[in-house]
Amino acid sequence: MAREDIAIFAGGCFWCTEPVFSQLTGVLQVVSGYIGGHTENPTYKTICNGDTGHAEAVLIRYDADLIGFETLLEVFLVSHDPTTRNRQGNDIGTQYRSAVFCQNEAQREATVAMIDTFNQAGVYNAPIVTEVNRASHFYPGEDNHQYYFAKNPGNPYCLAVAAPKVAKIRAKYAHLLKSTI
Repeated sequence: MAREDIAIFAGGCFWCTEPVFSQLTGVLQVVSGYIGGHTENPTYKTICNGDTGHAEAVLIRYDADLIGFETLLEVFLVSHDPTTRNRQGNDIGTQYRSAVFCQNEAQREATVAMIDTFNQAGVYNAPIVTEVNRASHFYPGEDNHQYYFAKNPGNPYCLAVAAPKVAKIRAKYAHLLKSTI
């Protein structure tokens, strides 16, 4: 029986974040949605202007016996640019901020430590600005946003933004990928 746990990451558009994690061994489910805002029942349409305070995020259900939070966190920090505030590429606004929504103190401590390690090692040319927040209510996104990349591989945005992120993680973390057999 799986020892299930949850991680919630916001790293820009969830169309790009979800496929990064869906390909990893031990990841049971990835749900695209919204977190960190001040309105109830946000929708894609309402969060797009940035007024609700929500971030586009993914809730990852994973088997902690097969993949750990720290591994997921490392993949998260490598898969997007954690040095830009409220922006990922051409996606600009608070809904595209980099954030970790911690489920407990252990996740918070691990996140702070890894960000410090990355900063000290100079992994990026600028300091990491990823927010470290306590998890609040996560609202699943609409059905058409779930597994968007898999359903729309020819979408120009997916080809230009999501596909390179997925490929980057496949190359760097090949040992973590689900078997295709």
